[in-house]
Amino acid sequence: MADEQGRGRGRGRGRNDRNDEQSEIVDKLVGINRVAKTVKGGKNFGFAALVVVGDQKGRAGFGKGKAREVPEAIRKATEDAKRNMVRVPLREGRTLHHDGKGRWGAGKVILRAAPPGTGVIAGGPMRAVMEVLGIHDVVGKSTGSSNPYNMVRATFEALKGQASPRSVASKRGLKVQDIVGRRTDGASETGISETA
Repeated sequence: MADEQGRGRGRGRGRNDRNDEQSEIVDKLVGINRVAKTVKGGKNFGFAALVVVGDQKGRAGFGKGKAREVPEAIRKATEDAKRNMVRVPLREGRTLHHDGKGRWGAGKVILRAAPPGTGVIAGGPMRAVMEVLGIHDVVGKSTGSSNPYNMVRATFEALKGQASPRSVASKRGLKVQDIVGRRTDGASETGISETA
């Protein structure tokens, strides 16, 4: 009993802290497949679920789960997604800092930063990732496989390549104004150095 309560909990975190953190996380079911395993007496049917989760503040993750029942598969996928969350730097809390490309298997995606009011122009699995991440203005295009597993992984590959002006400036040993001042889309006037 004591082992079950202590398992999977980070050091120095109480139960209340964990509940607060979990309550902010939003999850979306991307796809569910019925899978069959052939055995001696016939076929065993199960379900495979793909779920994306995020806090709508720049953190997101995806997970897969298999089980004999749909709710159990979704629960497993959600837990897997929460364990594999990554942080993506957002510009002004609404869009990407720059364009990006991602590829996973035959799935290829292109993500482009967009001006305010554009909305999320992306289809299916990409839209789910953007919504849980908290991106409000982005243009996405899938040019390869429409398999949701490949599309979600390719989208996360594109997002992993995102870099904020602050992180680039620290790597190059420059000031944020030196990098942002070169932008031609007017972002340098919007106070990006404070929100990067």
